[in-house]
Amino acid sequence: MGSSASGRTLATSKDELPKGVANVSLGPVTTGLGEIYQYTVRAKEGYENKYDAMELRTIQDWMVRRQLLGVKGVADVSSFGGKLKQYEIAVEPSKLKAYNITINDVFAALENNNQNTGGAYIEKGPTVLYIRSEGLVGSIEDIKSVFIKNTSNGTPLLIRDVAEVRLGSATRYGAMCYNDKGEVAGAVVMMLKGANSSDVIKNVKERILQIQKTLPEGVVLEPFLDRTKMVDNAIGTVETNLIEGALIVLFVLILFLGNFRAGFLVASVIPLAMLFAIILMNLFGVSGNLMSLGALDFGLIIDGAVIIVEALLHSIQHNKSFVDGTVLKTTEMYAEVKKSAGKMMNSAVFGQIIILVVYLPIFFLEGIEGKMFKPMVQTVVFALLGAFILSLTYVPMMSALLISKKISHKKTFSDKMIEFVERHFQNALSKVLNFPKTIIVVVLSLFTVSLFVLSQLGGEFIPALEEGDFAVETRVLMGSNLNTSIESTQRAAKILKEQFPEVEKVVTKIGSGEVPTDPMPMEAADMMVILKDKKNGHRQNIS
Repeated sequence: MGSSASGRTLATSKDELPKGVANVSLGPVTTGLGEIYQYTVRAKEGYENKYDAMELRTIQDWMVRRQLLGVKGVADVSSFGGKLKQYEIAVEPSKLKAYNITINDVFAALENNNQNTGGAYIEKGPTVLYIRSEGLVGSIEDIKSVFIKNTSNGTPLLIRDVAEVRLGSATRYGAMCYNDKGEVAGAVVMMLKGANSSDVIKNVKERILQIQKTLPEGVVLEPFLDRTKMVDNAIGTVETNLIEGALIVLFVLILFLGNFRAGFLVASVIPLAMLFAIILMNLFGVSGNLMSLGALDFGLIIDGAVIIVEALLHSIQHNKSFVDGTVLKTTEMYAEVKKSAGKMMNSAVFGQIIILVVYLPIFFLEGIEGKMFKPMVQTVVFALLGAFILSLTYVPMMSALLISKKISHKKTFSDKMIEFVERHFQNALSKVLNFPKTIIVVVLSLFTVSLFVLSQLGGEFIPALEEGDFAVETRVLMGSNLNTSIESTQRAAKILKEQFPEVEKVVTKIGSGEVPTDPMPMEAADMMVILKDKKNGHRQNIS
């Protein structure tokens, strides 16, 4: 990930590039899209004293991580939190001087006594036996017993004679805590670029179940962030919006057209236009997501179809040349459809062209706004093009086949409702026209107020997606150490757990992990507040 400092370095050294190298540019800004799965490795209740932060990190690195790296689609598993186990040898300079040796002698002794050596082989019948000498140290006692050299009187000098051997941990730049129970270990599973997140998470979950069986007694592997949850919420939101939108449009169509067949005919344009849009999305590489599919307006899609079908119904019901109760012949029905559709075709086409033109400026958005809203506009345009074609071909043809050929001059419920609305509208309009100056002043005043309100609004619009969890960024004073951050976030986690029954657990990530995809200082932390599922009757009113 590039920075301003590296950018200045590139700029100043551009003239020093080797011949043949035309240009050097920074890589794209990195994101967290590859972080698809995060989990904790913690001790169960009652086993806290058996497994400390170092033991949990060792289990994570040597048992969990190595098995997850073999999962298809996983790029890396970045360990987070815990203490990386190390064997420390604290050399005493006075003893080195007393025995007339240097620190290099200690290094050489450790290096020579901690390696495997391969030999030749021995033939035994039809097979061979390979010779290998294993000399790896496996415990603190093995390190203490490493031979350095013989003293002047022939006594062997060992590591324990000149140094103290003990367990220690590597320098830490991050930590992970679970609720207010103290430190745990964990990791972030990162996906290969271009892989399918759903498939990778499915494979990871299957491997997690297998790994759980191999963990020591009292250790549990518990996920707290799963990309599937966000994907399912996004799909659920899109699915709900599409289904509810289609049902509302269908209800309004039947109510105002006063004809079930006409209502369902117009509503059938919605799935067909969606199918047309999906075909073009696949052809042009537009992804189907919350922005592209969730922003579809079915009212815009059926606009042309409503105009044509309504014109046909009006032509049939109000044509005085047909006697009430007459059943039209097929040729007569075709003629009525051709006449009414031809009359309203220009209006339908012009209306849909206006809608398309409204969306065109969004195609010129750049940066983050362009990446967010261009897929939405492309999907809407594809759907409108499909509806446009269907309005010219499918709708007139199906109208001739499905609309009842029986003439009825009786007023339907929708006719009575429209007459009622028109009557009251005409009365209100007549009264309003008597006070033109007052109306102009009121309209201009409202317009001025709206301009003021608009000027106070922010210039950024990002649609909200309720993922179900919160990521709370917390910071202590700059320069604080890791223990200070741990103590502060533990108190915050305790407050959240005690005061909000909706909170299931709080996982705190402090500083940076082993692979710093999201580099943070030790005074900064992300508190992952995992909420209980709404479907189980739990309220989620944290704000």
